[in-house]
Amino acid sequence: MNKLVSLNVTLLLRTAATRCATRRAPRDAGMSTAEYAIGTVAAAALAAVLFQVVTSDTVSGALTGLVERAFDAPL
Repeated sequence: MNKLVSLNVTLLLRTAATRCATRRAPRDAGMSTAEYAIGTVAAAALAAVLFQVVTSDTVSGALTGLVERAFDAPL
């Protein structure tokens, strides 16, 4: 009987330790929010640069010429 009680206590302690280990939060739980914020700012900056490039006269003229040549191409 004593062996059975000892075995049950051991199993209970192992189960409790496993549950506690799986419930622990990772050490960098708050880092994902900061990483998303930095990524969002970087994406917005890249979008602003691309908008300036695409709306510039040089690129706009080149794209317009490309589209006009595509429509004037013989079929």
